[in-house]
Amino acid sequence: MTWLDAPAHHRWLEGETDRLLTFGRGARVPEGGFGWLDDDGRLVEGRPTELWITCRMTYVFALGSLLGRPGCGALADHGLAALAGRFKDARHGGWFAAVGPDGPEGADAELKGAYPHAFVVLATASAAAAGRPGARELLDEALAVSLEHFWDDEAGMVVESWDRTFSTSEEYRGVNANMHTVEAYLAAADVTGDRAWLDRAARITERVVHQLARGNAWRIPEHFDTDWQPVLDYNADAPAHPFRPYGATIGHWLEWARLTLHVRAALLALGDDVDAWMVEDATALFDASVAEGWDVDGAPGFVYTVDWEGRPVVRERMHWVVCEALGAAAALFAVTGDARFDAWYRTWWDYASEHLMDRVGGSWWHELGVDNTVTRTVWAGKADLYHAVQATLIPRLPLAPVLAPSLAAGNLG
Repeated sequence: MTWLDAPAHHRWLEGETDRLLTFGRGARVPEGGFGWLDDDGRLVEGRPTELWITCRMTYVFALGSLLGRPGCGALADHGLAALAGRFKDARHGGWFAAVGPDGPEGADAELKGAYPHAFVVLATASAAAAGRPGARELLDEALAVSLEHFWDDEAGMVVESWDRTFSTSEEYRGVNANMHTVEAYLAAADVTGDRAWLDRAARITERVVHQLARGNAWRIPEHFDTDWQPVLDYNADAPAHPFRPYGATIGHWLEWARLTLHVRAALLALGDDVDAWMVEDATALFDASVAEGWDVDGAPGFVYTVDWEGRPVVRERMHWVVCEALGAAAALFAVTGDARFDAWYRTWWDYASEHLMDRVGGSWWHELGVDNTVTRTVWAGKADLYHAVQATLIPRLPLAPVLAPSLAAGNLG
């Protein structure tokens, strides 16, 4: 029996889910929303409350509510209240990127970005699946904003960001925001029953995976101009940027591999024919991430980024990359039954157990150095639970529907 089939392993995953949820309770900001946590699970003082963190934690607590964990429903409601209140731009629509005691706070607080707005959709869709009051209304509003301002039907992609009034768009297009939009649109399709969101997710996925990744030796270009031409030297002088690093981001290859299989499963569930490229490309992305990212510099762990020849650029090991590796391995095993994916899955849980899981302070260390000791070059503290909680749930659920609707449907064994 493989780990992915073993009830005992699933019980262990359940325990890890609960350990993470307990740690995350400290993220509650009394004024509304959720904040950035330090190594010990305390709110980091002096930081504004950020939209993407609030949404990701609202999502996690919606999952906790669906798992029947006492207190998680109230925490999800706390996040929803912040989205309905202090984060919302009542004048121009959409949501502020960050807020403080007196309203929008920070240099980019009034920027309306596709990345955090995708998480508004994911959070509200998941809370709606959990039956949280007011969530469906917020989801409908978030989808209307996404469709009106971010979705570019001609390109089959989303634009990156706008100013506060939605009148001036940033002269940049990014794959990261599109990746999380795919995740959000999958959840929206499941919750609303409107397959147009699935079709949009499928369009994005085909362009990024089957065109951009396949056409570039699986090293996905991340940064583009407004005509969707790659800007391969983008941020060459800031290679360790947390959201827009130079080069190709190994963890995103794994994330796209998994998302491709979620899209495929959703299409199959509707009785659609699916193209063979979806499994082939997901497998190729997985294999490329292992070949160019895992244990390539004398120590276990995934490097953060590589250049366009596949050479490591930023060698720090991010916890979220291992989480996505676990999810991709589980998804590929579910689709193919190939034992090598279970073997990698075991390898990466062993690595996480030894190096990433902090059993003293709680949660997972977010960044390690090349020697697998804790560093803080890109990520200080333990910002949120999103990736780690997903890593404990994806192996226990079918690929469609996605996590929250699947839990609501009773698919957890």
